[in-house]
Amino acid sequence: MGEAHREGEGGLLAGLAPDGMVGSMRRRSLLALAGLFPALPLRAQTGPQPKLPEEKLVILTRDGKRHEFQVEMALEPQQQMIGLMFRERVGPQEGMLFDWGTPRESSMWMRNTVVPLDMLFIAADGRIHRIAERTVPYSLAPIDSRGPVRATLELAGGTAERLGIRVGDRVLQRIFGNAP
Repeated sequence: MGEAHREGEGGLLAGLAPDGMVGSMRRRSLLALAGLFPALPLRAQTGPQPKLPEEKLVILTRDGKRHEFQVEMALEPQQQMIGLMFRERVGPQEGMLFDWGTPRESSMWMRNTVVPLDMLFIAADGRIHRIAERTVPYSLAPIDSRGPVRATLELAGGTAERLGIRVGDRVLQRIFGNAP
């Protein structure tokens, strides 16, 4: 409704009601108007999203090992919101990379996620900033990056331990400017 409705004593409702009722009437009027323009219907997600475009990603560990993955690229907000929800399996060399565009705090959850995941929070230079291992399926508890990151990589639960991936290891991928 903008600033025009705030002009003067009580705005457009001035003179229509005693002073104490103006705010109450304004709130009711806004609620009534909101009812005339309902939000667009939201469809509940009931299954996995179609497979997203895939790209190569490599993790270089401190001991010099090179681990290659084919990861789905979650670039759009809608893709990122759904992520790996409802997926019954994530293969040992598969994953999903959430590109946030610019470094920011990242907070994930496991809502409607059937399998445990390892979440790798990756800084803009491609270094792994934090790892949350074997996250709990269906949990609504936030899993935070604990600092600004450019991307979040989700892998099958247990992958980081199995491959010896640690904080400080390098991720090679085009979004970090160091494509493998």
